[in-house]
Amino acid sequence: MPLENQIEQELGFKTKRDIEQYGIEKFNTAAQNAVLRYASDWKKIIERFGRWVDMEHDYRTMDASYTESVWWAFKTLYDKGLIYEGFKAMQLCPRCGTTLSNNEVAQGYKDIEDIAVTVKLPLVDEPNTSLLIWTTTPWTLPGNTAAGG
Repeated sequence: MPLENQIEQELGFKTKRDIEQYGIEKFNTAAQNAVLRYASDWKKIIERFGRWVDMEHDYRTMDASYTESVWWAFKTLYDKGLIYEGFKAMQLCPRCGTTLSNNEVAQGYKDIEDIAVTVKLPLVDEPNTSLLIWTTTPWTLPGNTAAGG
């Protein structure tokens, strides 16, 4: 995401819709060019960090060979019965709606106020018990009123 954010800034984009209007293929090309723009700098910096990496045979997540290796690893794990379906809370970029990695969240995550409504619905058969209905889409509330009945 940091690279995509940089390209959006360079192109003067404010929303995901700007990318769609510009063209996803053109946007991806701009992002790929930016990766290559910094490749030689990265080779110098990584060594200065004290990280020993084979930079002559490096990989980039944008390369098909990288993506294919990830799918191969995933299939291998799946074939061994090590993949399962589950649910996990994910941080979302509020501007573009994509999920963020832990690393991206650590680079400047901040709480924002979002429009939401919480309604307390007392249960008919249990006078001292209520349901709390929380939603960011208040127009769904009429359908929730039956929950208390």
